[in-house]
Amino acid sequence: MKKRSDAERDELAQSLAIVDCANGEYLLHQGVHEMEQYFLLEGILKRVAANADAKEMILRVTDERGIDTSHAVWRLNTPTPYAIVSVTNARVATLSMPQWVEFLDRHPNFKAELEYGIMRLMSEIMAHTITPHLLDAAGRVHRFMRKRGDLAERIPKKALAAYLNLCAETLSRLKQRGKI
Repeated sequence: MKKRSDAERDELAQSLAIVDCANGEYLLHQGVHEMEQYFLLEGILKRVAANADAKEMILRVTDERGIDTSHAVWRLNTPTPYAIVSVTNARVATLSMPQWVEFLDRHPNFKAELEYGIMRLMSEIMAHTITPHLLDAAGRVHRFMRKRGDLAERIPKKALAAYLNLCAETLSRLKQRGKI
């Protein structure tokens, strides 16, 4: 939300609640209808989906440069097909989805920017979901380093391995070979 006026930012800031999260804490549980808009101030969050056997897939990770949203799911009036979990200790500004939608309705430029951001986010998730089928382990690590290498030392290795759909031992071997 970089291109907005100070007045728009101030109005938004007055509505936000600040939440401090511990590593592993859930901000949003999979399958719920009560959703919020998240602005990550510090730390790292992950979006994760789990099947009925509790096998998880990390769909994306984001840091202070990003937001996480359930806007599209909320608009469709469906339960969230994913959870949002803190990967590290984090500080997050939150806003209930009804308040966020009211704000967007008053500020069409924010809404247009968010819609573009959601398209980028979904494209990123789609590319990440397809990557394990197209690239070997080294290729996945190389792609991650090219796209988000700035996070490599900030994400716990176990979480990074899970995100890359690797076992921790494979990630460790690739690190020893200088791939990460």
